[in-house]
Amino acid sequence: MRRLIFFALSMGLALVGAPAPAADSAAKAPANGVIGIDDEAMLSAPFWIGRLAYPDATVMDPSAIALENTRLAHEDPSLYDLHEIPASPTRKQVLHWIQGLSVPPTTPLYDVHGKPISVATLEALRANLDLGAIAQHPRTRYALVVHRADLRTFPTPLRVFDERGDTDIDRFQESALFPGTPVLSVHTSRDRRWQFVISPRYAAWIESQYIAEGSAAQVLGYADRAPYRIITGATATTVFTPEQLPVSQLQLDMGVRVPQLSDWPATRPVNGQHPYTSNVIELPWRNRSGVLEFSPALLQKSADSQPGYLPLTRANILRQAFKFLGERYGWGHSYNARDCSGFVSDVYLSMGVLMPRNTHAQSVSPGLNHRLFGPTDSRAARLAAVRALEIGDLVYIPGHVMMAIGSIDGEPYVIHDTTGLSYRRPDGTLADVQLNAVSVSPLVPLVFNDTELYIDRMTSIVRIRADNTEQAPLSR
Repeated sequence: MRRLIFFALSMGLALVGAPAPAADSAAKAPANGVIGIDDEAMLSAPFWIGRLAYPDATVMDPSAIALENTRLAHEDPSLYDLHEIPASPTRKQVLHWIQGLSVPPTTPLYDVHGKPISVATLEALRANLDLGAIAQHPRTRYALVVHRADLRTFPTPLRVFDERGDTDIDRFQESALFPGTPVLSVHTSRDRRWQFVISPRYAAWIESQYIAEGSAAQVLGYADRAPYRIITGATATTVFTPEQLPVSQLQLDMGVRVPQLSDWPATRPVNGQHPYTSNVIELPWRNRSGVLEFSPALLQKSADSQPGYLPLTRANILRQAFKFLGERYGWGHSYNARDCSGFVSDVYLSMGVLMPRNTHAQSVSPGLNHRLFGPTDSRAARLAAVRALEIGDLVYIPGHVMMAIGSIDGEPYVIHDTTGLSYRRPDGTLADVQLNAVSVSPLVPLVFNDTELYIDRMTSIVRIRADNTEQAPLSR
């Protein structure tokens, strides 16, 4: 996602000159304007699951997933092991983290009203970094995230954009963190409202009000507590409680892991409510002093959650992905949603699979199994590769990732969180479709620019499999 030029996202470019080469499949679109989607049933997981042989066969068992996660954590430089970061890192290290992210903009930016961001505003943001206050050996502080919160490039809620009137892509938005995520706070902004934190998958600025400080044992131990429940819906929400507002109607996103208080007395109320219709979980919250505390909360039994990660099967990959269908595209997890790389990583996290946060990191990660593509790979080789895609394979082009969901008459289809797509009509004219949502489309006809298709710019295919996993037949 980040650090890649946005024009390469899935909208396609303003097209001039020679048309892109035609795909093998006819570029004919139905009335909805989206190529290849002429049956509403195609917008559901059961349609694609029904085309599979052995949809519930295990792709990787929990022990294999754990081994692959361990390998990823050790080999991928975009991930952070919070256990290994020293309690007092050097000033040089903290500066490296902050200055590697909070880079002063070199091109004009605009606010939500289309007004230019002034030099004075940018200078104030740089001053708020308060880099001069970093000690030679600053003390880290452990904390848990207590509410879904944005991660920002600078310590500010100011939203900034490349173009007037285009307010979808906030250039200061990096990602988001969910309740229960452990972080290390290594620096505080000058206005004291923001913390620069290291999370397992990202380092950026977060508002202080959304984290609560505790001991290393409290923070690092929370993620390992058992028994636990995994949120398997797109989102789930705790039960409303006026008695304990910090854990009332708290949103938990797909893949979030929360400890379950399975020994809670069956007749003992939780925040004024009988627990027999809900699961009793324990959530972190921030007291008035900013200190970490824990509280029981209720998660309705009707909520989409499981007592453990879902089995990694092709059917579950499809079911989980389609739970996000139609969700608004949210750059950097903005709009209380997610972007293309956040979408695929949240889907896999519900089955216990760890992935880097951003598109580029995912596409080249040494801890994932992937096939790389370069200038010497012909279109024929690329077509062969995409037509051999397996369910759940991830296809990367510059700035974008798509998930394979199956094929129809040999043509591969994908689900992806996308701003839009372009393709050539049979007469060679361009169809440009604004989507801004998790969407389904065929892969081969998608146009990248005036001379290339998506497959021409494909950089890698990532397959979430152990190296020695045997494959069951995929389709009837």
